[in-house]
Amino acid sequence: MQFARVLGTVVATIKHESLVGVRLLAIQPEDEAGNADGDVIVAADPLQAGPGDLVEWTTGREAALALPDTYSPVDTAVIRIVDQVTTDRKYLTTAAHGAR
Repeated sequence: MQFARVLGTVVATIKHESLVGVRLLAIQPEDEAGNADGDVIVAADPLQAGPGDLVEWTTGREAALALPDTYSPVDTAVIRIVDQVTTDRKYLTTAAHGAR
């Protein structure tokens, strides 16, 4: 699982026609401890996540499959909004809702 924190929205004056109505978000990937891990990424958001939300994201062909038009030219998409993460020695569980 790849987690990220939503920083805000990205405005595009011109979008591919398959992305009309799909928001773009700036997300900051996080490590297991919740620390920033890498550069900020722009991701398509079919779920309407908001600033501050913890989300799970994916890349590649799977990113397009999360969108209404599965042939959209995207490389990164939000696939879940994470409500809670619980960890212990044996398990990592999440409570989430989303595209899967």
